[in-house]
Amino acid sequence: MTEYGYFLSCEEFGPAALIEQARMAEQAGFQALWISDHYHPWNDAQGQSPFVWSVIGAISEAVSLPVETAVTCPTVRMHPAVVAQAAATSAVMTGGRFRLGVGSGEALNEHILGDRWPPTSVRLEMLEEAIQVMRRLFTGEEVTHHGTHYTVENARLYTVPDEPVPIDISGFGPAATSLAARIGDGYITMMPQESMVAQFRKGGGGAKPVSGGAKVCYGTDRDEAVRTVRRLWANELLPGEMGQVLPSPKHFEQLQQLITEETVRENRVCGDDVDEHVAALSAFVDAGFDRVYVNQIGPDQRGFFDFYRTKVLPQLPR
Repeated sequence: MTEYGYFLSCEEFGPAALIEQARMAEQAGFQALWISDHYHPWNDAQGQSPFVWSVIGAISEAVSLPVETAVTCPTVRMHPAVVAQAAATSAVMTGGRFRLGVGSGEALNEHILGDRWPPTSVRLEMLEEAIQVMRRLFTGEEVTHHGTHYTVENARLYTVPDEPVPIDISGFGPAATSLAARIGDGYITMMPQESMVAQFRKGGGGAKPVSGGAKVCYGTDRDEAVRTVRRLWANELLPGEMGQVLPSPKHFEQLQQLITEETVRENRVCGDDVDEHVAALSAFVDAGFDRVYVNQIGPDQRGFFDFYRTKVLPQLPR
């Protein structure tokens, strides 16, 4: 059975709006929540970036839906021992309905303390060690660890859930997908690529959950929706590794001029064509995903939730 969730964007909305969207998502029939974890938005037009762990605490009191970070980087800006405490507390507050989604991060968020931004291979090595540290801490036992990248001395989490927090690993290429297959409790990726799902499952992931996310822009004026996407999320259509290596929102703003409205029109679902929305999410199901999360770009959140509640969610494959 495929589950459908809503993807809360901390880059585009402040805490109060995110909590209200969580309520609307639950009322509309969504089954789970993703929430992004950033220090900066991708550009100034998005305009927000609240501390995700505070927002999760509020969401846990507002709705009963499962929550997952999509995704947290536990390697540079925050030490894995601190992330472990935040995740364990989130799991307790949600009654065990929290998953920690992790990834190797972006310079945009992780370079802010002046740390060197390492190459991908080193970042994945750091991520693996960070996961080892966090899993030991989730046991509630005292941990001392002297590793290649991290040191922990006499650390113990006293507030822990009954079961260890599941850790899902994000991957967009073969190396990260291989890591997810080998040590993850699940796999996260943003494209409905059957080949990546197959690599995860054959590489050791087996029947563990695979989750994906899609951004759309519902609106009755398709052209206006296209302009909204280009203004707010053109960064998602930039090619290559720029999303991982550019250090500030202004750099993304400089490059998003290269993304035309036609590019947006060809690569994002914009407007109110039910079949297009259904097809975009069904592509993940066809590729073997277990969970699909959708995010509405722009301010018309109420219209989006009404549209999905009445017209889209009832038609999605289960």
